[in-house]
Amino acid sequence: MKKKTLLIISFLFFFILPFLGSYLKWGGLPPGYGLFPAQKVADDPPFNQTYFNVCSLVAIFILTFLLLPQLFGFKKKPDAVESEKTAVGYPVWFKPALIVVLISWLLMWGRFKVLKPADNFTFVPLWWGFIFVLDGIVYKRNNGVSLMSAKPNTVKILAVTSAFSWFVFEYQNFFVLENWYYPNNNILSNFGNISWQLVSYTTVLPAIFEWYWLLRTVKSMKNRYSFGPAIRFSTTGQYICLGIGGISLFLMGYFPNELFWMLWVSMLPMLVPAMAISGFWTPFTEISKKGDWSFVVLIAISTLLNGFFWEFWNFGSEWFHDDMPTNPNYWKYSVPYLDKYHLFSEMPILGYFGYLLFGNACWLLWVIVARLVGFDASVDAGQVSEEKVLQIN
Repeated sequence: MKKKTLLIISFLFFFILPFLGSYLKWGGLPPGYGLFPAQKVADDPPFNQTYFNVCSLVAIFILTFLLLPQLFGFKKKPDAVESEKTAVGYPVWFKPALIVVLISWLLMWGRFKVLKPADNFTFVPLWWGFIFVLDGIVYKRNNGVSLMSAKPNTVKILAVTSAFSWFVFEYQNFFVLENWYYPNNNILSNFGNISWQLVSYTTVLPAIFEWYWLLRTVKSMKNRYSFGPAIRFSTTGQYICLGIGGISLFLMGYFPNELFWMLWVSMLPMLVPAMAISGFWTPFTEISKKGDWSFVVLIAISTLLNGFFWEFWNFGSEWFHDDMPTNPNYWKYSVPYLDKYHLFSEMPILGYFGYLLFGNACWLLWVIVARLVGFDASVDAGQVSEEKVLQIN
């Protein structure tokens, strides 16, 4: 119970510290606080070349790590005999899900006037259809084993956790002056917006973990990051990291433009050490135990791949008919200093690197919720079992 107390306190600080920093800066609540869905309330600082160059150097470093892990001490996996795969077809849900995706995509982008009410509600069927399509591909590639077929109850709990987890990020968004916002907030009532967005958010974690399962079926991807350097922190080092995370959250609230990117970074130094001290498994546990970075890297890449679809479908829903308000899920970005060089989307190209951190943050939230309510937090056979979790520390 003591260890869980540390985790709960750390999680509460995740809400309190940016509020305190923001309150000190503004002498009260920040502009736009409490508006849901979030609205653009302030002009952004203009593009800054120096800021962009510094962030680009960080992005280049991350790309180098992902593309050339051997430069960072990663080794090739020893040769092993691969198990023989049996021929497995697509599951029964694959084709219906594909049809749902295509119809929803057509309605979202087509914006047919005669079917206009349907356009408002295309996001959820599009994304749940896509989740089932991804699961069908995993099923075929993985000898008839997928997230849906092997862990159906986990998918349900993931969806519920996902719905409420995204509100954590929406809350943090207030303190960076709405880096993303939803311009079509008048299509539904206030109650309708909250209800519909809640249903929409159920898709976030299941989609990310379906991509994760898919990447784990590509042995070269998994093995590429499985034999790296082990990084271990003493208990003192973990508390220092926790303190750094707390300070970064406070500063994010006080410097919302300069440190807006802390929204995606600060959860890791804040929650990872708290979870490690509490004996909770996280994707980072295997790095400290045996230098296996595959959990951290694959969930990061999974979220980046899913991010392309998030941005691609979102952008197209407005692009072809920019004279008409699109669905209430449509979002735009308000990013200081970096709002230049877009890739078929509203998102500035450097913004995609935030997805790499977002995936691991989502996994942390999932583990916290699952463990606190007594549910098995493992999501695939590559993760240690819950019985072993208590033996980690």
